[in-house]
Amino acid sequence: MVPARRLGRTLPRAFFARDPLDLAPLLLNKVLVREEQGVGRVAARLVEVEAYQGSADPGSHGYRGMTPRTTTMFGPPGHLYVYFTYGMHWCANVVARHPPGDAGAVLLRAAIPLAGLDAMRARRAAGTGKARPDRELCAGPARLTQAFGLTGAHDGTDLTRGTLRLVDDGTAPPASPFVSTRIGLAPGRGDDSPWRFCVAGDPHVSRSPRGAIGPRSGA
Repeated sequence: MVPARRLGRTLPRAFFARDPLDLAPLLLNKVLVREEQGVGRVAARLVEVEAYQGSADPGSHGYRGMTPRTTTMFGPPGHLYVYFTYGMHWCANVVARHPPGDAGAVLLRAAIPLAGLDAMRARRAAGTGKARPDRELCAGPARLTQAFGLTGAHDGTDLTRGTLRLVDDGTAPPASPFVSTRIGLAPGRGDDSPWRFCVAGDPHVSRSPRGAIGPRSGA
C-alpha cells in the first residue's frame, strides 16, 4: 500500500480548466485515488489518456449536442463523466474546459496499480473466476473502471473533493509523451486525430498504438 503521507496534493479545479488537448498530457503520472469503506485505498498512476472535444470532434459523445447521457461532459471542469459502452462496460473521463454549450473531456485509458491491488484483483476476476496479471488490472478504460469499482453512480463526481479524486504526488508528466491516434473509433469519426497520449514505453498501456506518431516534446 502507498502510505497516506505520500498521496500528495489533490488537484484543484483550476488544473482541469484547460482545453482537453492541453489537459490530457498533463494528466499523465497523476494518481487516481478512491477511498472506500471496508476496502481502504485504491490508487493507480495514469499512463494513457485520450482527449475528446465536443462539437468539433466526430469521435466525441458531445459531437451532436447534449443528451441525458452526456450532461456531465457539458458541465464544470474537474468532474467525472462515466458512460456505459458495448452493453457491458463502464468508462471514465475527466471533464475539461470547453466553450459554453459545448463539451470536452479526457478518457482515462490505463494506469499503474499502486494501492488496493487485492480489491482490484477481486473485481477484475468477478464473474469469470480468472486471475488477471497485475500489469492488466488497469490496462484499458473498461479494466480501469472495473478495478476501481466505478459505475454510472459515479457520473458527475467532483474529483477535487471527497473520496474519489485526482492527486499530484510530485511525479511530473513526461516531457515527451508518446502520441498516437485514438483507439476504437470508426473511419471518419476522429480516428485520424493524434489525441492519444501515453507514458512512452510503459508496459501498463492498453495496447500498441495504431497510427503512431511518436514522442511529443513540450507537453
